[in-house]
Amino acid sequence: MSDIIKIAAVFFSILLLLRLKWNIGYVLLSASALLALLYSMSFESILETLKITAADSVTIKLFFSLTLIRMLEMILREKQIMAKMTEASRSLLKKKRAVIISMPLLIGMLPSLGGAYFSAPMVDEATKGMKMSPEEKGFINYWFRHPWEFVLPLYPGILLAAALTNIELRSLMLANTPYAVLVFITGFALSMRSLGGSFAKQKNTENKPAINSTKEGLLSFLPVMLVLLCVIVFHIELQYTLAVIVPLLFAYYRSSLKDIWETFKYGFAKDVLLLIAGMMIFKFTMDRSGAVEQLSQYFTAQGIPVLPILIGLPFISGLLTGLTIGYVGSTFPLLISIAGGVHLNEITLAFAAGFVGVLLSPVHLCLVLTREYFKADMAGIYRRIIPGCAVIMAAALAEYFLL
Repeated sequence: MSDIIKIAAVFFSILLLLRLKWNIGYVLLSASALLALLYSMSFESILETLKITAADSVTIKLFFSLTLIRMLEMILREKQIMAKMTEASRSLLKKKRAVIISMPLLIGMLPSLGGAYFSAPMVDEATKGMKMSPEEKGFINYWFRHPWEFVLPLYPGILLAAALTNIELRSLMLANTPYAVLVFITGFALSMRSLGGSFAKQKNTENKPAINSTKEGLLSFLPVMLVLLCVIVFHIELQYTLAVIVPLLFAYYRSSLKDIWETFKYGFAKDVLLLIAGMMIFKFTMDRSGAVEQLSQYFTAQGIPVLPILIGLPFISGLLTGLTIGYVGSTFPLLISIAGGVHLNEITLAFAAGFVGVLLSPVHLCLVLTREYFKADMAGIYRRIIPGCAVIMAAALAEYFLL
């Protein structure tokens, strides 16, 4: 029981500090310190955790990915490429809702760290002039980029789940498909309800980029499509892709040294470093303190029935880590031994429960970045996320009993 109390204290401290509008980096560093204190981590263990965090490949990739995403975002914004993309979407898709969700859906196909920060300014651009709160914009950007993780094998979570359980990947993808569909349905039900119809044809002004043809509009998508092509088709990691595309854009637009310097300053911001430090230190403190492991052992020692464990363990792990691969890797081997084998209905339920935890996690990077970009109130975003997650869990339970 003490482990539940400790984890609950850490979780509620995160929520409280976020509610008080603390910078998320400071929030996570504070949560890490509280976690280390509650689990009596030695000074040597804390130092080792900091060393591992700094040297970890994910930490380094995350830093360069977020930095380069910010640089690309500034170029797209300053050169009005983003505005042209939005105008092209309006011209081609016409329907307001389709235009708004197109960017998070498209960018969401990238299994990249920090992709939410890529699509956020595009959602912001597409919703200009609309009576829409920062919380609703944030929900749209966050929610509509996540159906793919249930079914797209580009994401490591579903691949790892299939590998650990020896369930055919195709079978797991099909079993997870209803959840992906429900993300779409609930997204429309919980946002954009006052929107309807198509965008009116925009008259060009001196402040808006001219779109003289469909060809010109489509060309505005080229930088984003190049990113998608490199990552999805050629399997080049995002940071390497952006490290090539950003200089190419500098060269194409003949950017001055001053413009390049300003773009670098915007990319290598203090807030980015603080955010990554907080995220990764918290993650490794969770691992090295033994919090997740001890919590798992508590559930099994109490002789709790299989169904609550199938839901509870991945949900809590997803909630605490904010990572799909985190809850799959940490709980699925244990679930297999508890359940006495592998059954598709049990695995798809556990996958859905864990992912609902990830969607609700206050340390989920997509949620953190979305909230930071739109300066939205976390409670306002949660008011939309929670009902959507409830629908997904109801469907997962129904599928569990049907299969």
